[in-house]
Amino acid sequence: MGRLIYLSLAYLFFALGVVGAFLPVLPTTPFLLLAVWCGAKGSTRFKWWLLRHPRYGPGLRLWYRQGAIPRRGKLIAVAVIASSWLLIYAKGSSTELLLITGFILSCSALFVATRPDPH
Repeated sequence: MGRLIYLSLAYLFFALGVVGAFLPVLPTTPFLLLAVWCGAKGSTRFKWWLLRHPRYGPGLRLWYRQGAIPRRGKLIAVAVIASSWLLIYAKGSSTELLLITGFILSCSALFVATRPDPH
């Protein structure tokens, strides 16, 4: 029964990741990473299908095997994170919201920026 739950979650996270590729408010990468993790517990076939996927596979394999993010991906991610905070700022948000989101987004950007480059 546990495998079925993990496989169902893998498909759900994959679907959310694909939707996130088209909607700017929904992240793609975290959902795809969750899909790989759940897929590994629910079905090795699904895990390998996702890791070999022509569009999503290369980046997922780098993360899965090395915990690495390509430099271009880091730059894009940090730029999107900074742009997100600038949008919150431009909307005239409260100081508290700016500080809280600034802290969370800064931690996220720092995490992405400190991941190793692939070798």
